[in-house]
Amino acid sequence: MLDRMQAQYAAFIGTVTQGDLPTEGMASLYIEMAPGNEVFRMVDIAVKATEAKPGAQIVEREFGMFEVHSLNQAAVIEAGNVVLSRLGLKVQDRIKPMIASTQVITRVDSYQAQLLNRFRKGSMLVPGETMLVMECAPAAYINYACNEAEKKASIKVIHVSSVGRFGRMWLSGSEAEIISARDAATRALEGLEGIPE
Repeated sequence: MLDRMQAQYAAFIGTVTQGDLPTEGMASLYIEMAPGNEVFRMVDIAVKATEAKPGAQIVEREFGMFEVHSLNQAAVIEAGNVVLSRLGLKVQDRIKPMIASTQVITRVDSYQAQLLNRFRKGSMLVPGETMLVMECAPAAYINYACNEAEKKASIKVIHVSSVGRFGRMWLSGSEAEIISARDAATRALEGLEGIPE
């Protein structure tokens, strides 16, 4: 659950979502599950029960993931409650996120910046900046980590990938701001309750 989408994060999501476009300030909920095909039924339940709008509905090899959002935070919370109730689960039953890797790369080289800029959907990575690459599982949690990092640090969102076995984010900025962003993202993920995988 993202309580309030930050400006860059929301703008980035607008470049990759295929559903209703979220905007800054909206609450957002990501639900990832296996088997993946369950997302179709769960999206149907969530949007019929609340005013939350679906932004993503993705099924890949192992997992399915969907996102709903609204300016009305209560509607997003209710969408999550309805889905959990239908599945016979509680928030405490979720898998606790695990940080798989964190890398801080200082003074990014021009060639590496060019390689990364080819696939990014967010801001441009400029040579000489410091870059944070964080990877976590389950993948959808990376959205929460990115949004929380943006709340605490003046950074640029380069790219976020939240589908597959691991979620990944690439952020850039000054070394001090990237360290702040890393620490905020780490605290956010480590602070979530759940069942260890």
